Amino acid sequence: MAKLKLTKKIIREHFRHLEKNQRKFVPGKSKIPLAFPPYDSDEVYEALDSMMRLKTTMGNKVRKFEREFAKYVGTKYSVMVNSGSSANLLALSILANPNLGNKRIKTGDEIITPAVTWPTTVYPISNVGAIPKFVDVNLDDFSINIDEIENAITKKTKAVMLVHLLGNPCDMRKIKKIVKQHNLWLIEDACEAHGAKYYQKQVGSFGDLSTFSFFASHHITTMEGGMVLTNNKILSELGKSLRTFGWVRDLSSRKSLGKKYQKIDPRFLFVNMGYNFRPTELQGAFGIHQIKKLENLVKIRIKNAIFLNNKLSSCDKFLILPKLKPHYRKSFLFYPLTVIKNNYFSKQELVNHLEKVGIETRPVMAGNILEQPVSKIIKFRKNSKLKNAQYIMRHSFLIGNHHRIKESEREFIANTIINFINKKT
Repeated sequence: MAKLKLTKKIIREHFRHLEKNQRKFVPGKSKIPLAFPPYDSDEVYEALDSMMRLKTTMGNKVRKFEREFAKYVGTKYSVMVNSGSSANLLALSILANPNLGNKRIKTGDEIITPAVTWPTTVYPISNVGAIPKFVDVNLDDFSINIDEIENAITKKTKAVMLVHLLGNPCDMRKIKKIVKQHNLWLIEDACEAHGAKYYQKQVGSFGDLSTFSFFASHHITTMEGGMVLTNNKILSELGKSLRTFGWVRDLSSRKSLGKKYQKIDPRFLFVNMGYNFRPTELQGAFGIHQIKKLENLVKIRIKNAIFLNNKLSSCDKFLILPKLKPHYRKSFLFYPLTVIKNNYFSKQELVNHLEKVGIETRPVMAGNILEQPVSKIIKFRKNSKLKNAQYIMRHSFLIGNHHRIKESEREFIANTIINFINKKT
């Protein structure tokens, strides 16, 4: 017991020292990173506890985190996996599984999805033999264009896979109405949208299935990790089976299946095809502490974004800033900026200046996925010229927005942008 207390004390002291050193910000010299992992000594000690007990594969801590995350989002069922990318592949594999009969997604079916996205939203559509049909996004928040969804639907359309990009909630009332009218599956890729809400309801609770990622740069992290959520027990049971080889160990029906196939060891009874997407118990250990911190971490991001919006409002002739809409709670994975075409400076000039003084930047995810070389090997269709997606690819970028950005960093970011524009104009 004494050794365990000493270990916990050493870990806490390490993080106190780490935090103290990282608080020293020197404008123009200190780097303002895009992301900073939001964990501390609690998560590390919990993971170490699992390692010391020799319990490192998926177990009770994973199950506890599954329950607590589902409760937070507001769904009945959850299936944790080893990454957000795996969560998307699992979600599509559930809907393409033969056990769903005629309702399943089949080879050649179309799935409507936005062109501005991350590749692992698109790849799983192709992986299950379906065809991604790309539609444009809105320029002010990068969310899927509602009108284009309507226009893209054909007899081949089987699902809509939307993305709450950067924590921007899509217009779920209109989208739900469309998918209900056309009897389509709805998948919410909420991998970047922890804590985002639409009319006080958490994103990830609207679709037939939703997915989240817990990568190190996201609102909360389990190092790597992801989650599939649903209110449909059949889809949840399929997910649990497909997550781990197609066996029955995690299924509520495992006893009845064991009786049906009595000649097979129930520990190694396989009733479906599947993957090995199991998370580790270390990821579960991180999750059960991270979920307690999520609300506060989201509030910090929102506070940062409001501050930057207010400070940069004088630059609205040159920059499109993220809008705060009534009934939408954006959780701001990063802070996005779009340069309006002008005769004074380009996006790249602004980006180069920010990088020069230590403000890290990046593109808006993969930008317009159809401009990426990988699109040459993906069979796809598109519904329009995707003008906004093309504009975002050329004129939009992201800067960091996380819990480590304090008032001094916010002031420096805003003043750097304002001074750059003033000098150029």
